[in-house]
Amino acid sequence: MTTTDDALGPIYSQVVHRNPGESEYHQAVKEVFDSLGRVIAKQPHYGQSALIERLCEPERQVIFRVPWLDDQGNVQINRGFRVQFNSALGPYKGGLRFHPSVNLGIVKFLGFEQVFKNALTGMPIGGGKGGADFDPKGRADMEIMRFCQSYMTELSRHVGEYTDVPAGDIGVGQREIGYMFGQYKRMTNRYESGVLTGKGLNWGGSRVRREATGYGTVYFLAEMLKTKGLALDGRKAVVSGSGNVAIYTIEKVQQLGGRVVACSDSDGFVVDNDGIDLNLLKEIKEGRRGRIAKYAELKGNGAHFSSGGTIWDVACDIALPCATQNELTGRDAKLLMQNGVLAVCEGANMPCTPEAVRMFAEAEILFAPGKASNAGGVTTSALEMQQNASRDSWTFEQTDAKLAAIMKDIHDYCAATADEYGLPGNYVAGANIGGFVRVADAMSALGVI
Repeated sequence: MTTTDDALGPIYSQVVHRNPGESEYHQAVKEVFDSLGRVIAKQPHYGQSALIERLCEPERQVIFRVPWLDDQGNVQINRGFRVQFNSALGPYKGGLRFHPSVNLGIVKFLGFEQVFKNALTGMPIGGGKGGADFDPKGRADMEIMRFCQSYMTELSRHVGEYTDVPAGDIGVGQREIGYMFGQYKRMTNRYESGVLTGKGLNWGGSRVRREATGYGTVYFLAEMLKTKGLALDGRKAVVSGSGNVAIYTIEKVQQLGGRVVACSDSDGFVVDNDGIDLNLLKEIKEGRRGRIAKYAELKGNGAHFSSGGTIWDVACDIALPCATQNELTGRDAKLLMQNGVLAVCEGANMPCTPEAVRMFAEAEILFAPGKASNAGGVTTSALEMQQNASRDSWTFEQTDAKLAAIMKDIHDYCAATADEYGLPGNYVAGANIGGFVRVADAMSALGVI
């Protein structure tokens, strides 16, 4: 064990001890720590003043009760969360997730990742995350509205355009953002547009916000492929998920000449060797809020649905996991490599297990970690904040151009940082080290906070 390991090992043990049972959070911290040894060896001052320990401890963790009335007149109780992780670079910024799997450990893992992701954008935003264990699936609009209003009644105490700016995540789209923004306006008597991002275009939202995470993932992928003299044109791709991120990842892959042959939801996956019909997919998932099995039923010949196995059984050149954490395992990685995958680019947060990431690295498969490649969503959220602050509204083309330029900058910064620390082509190390250095420098400049 090296001196650096001796320095980080006790800190990691302390994180595990102080946060028992939070396996996803432990995984996220370890993944970053695995990259920091070279940083501390080269620049020992980063190991001083308990800087790393402070970085692993959220500035604030809020847990609260969310009571609401269902359509049968019954009172339901959910648990709400907001973890304000780090504000060294700016107000806390990060999404809200409504899903039964949400707990404190999940929110902390997402918030920790968000700190580094936001730092990589180069924009003045800190990191946070929140949500609730509420399941919007199958709920009527009025039930969702009542839940969102109750959630925001408590959350309103803790957010603001200069304090903490939430956005959407799994289970939280423009509808939910609208209900929460309306309640915040009611509670504060202020039209504070910058308090939430992901808003509708006619009430302070930004063009490209809906598309941003998916588009940004593919912009990063395209830059990564260029380093090997490759392009998306003519490539066969598989995209897991069929929500907002997956849909607009598919759209941008198609625009750049690729062919997406499979996508999925929690029921299974659909394969269409002719290429996913994006209009049909949008009609089912955005229009009807239906299940992916319906795609095969409506498309007919050439498309089939499977409720067994995994989407990563489908051979492809490009794999884009855009569903949820730890969805792509070591077994999946092995099969993808046997089938000739060239690149894996994360559209979700930490969708590849540590074993899968290690296998891709050992095989020298191009791999982009989510904290870098899926930063397009928060990038465009920050652009929405800029527009709100100036009472301005940019065109789709203006905003998309800014997004593409920032994603290229993120790619180039990660690549350059990896080179600087003797790890050329290692985007995981480049993202972790690059994000860490920006946040750590700001924390040092601000003193012990």
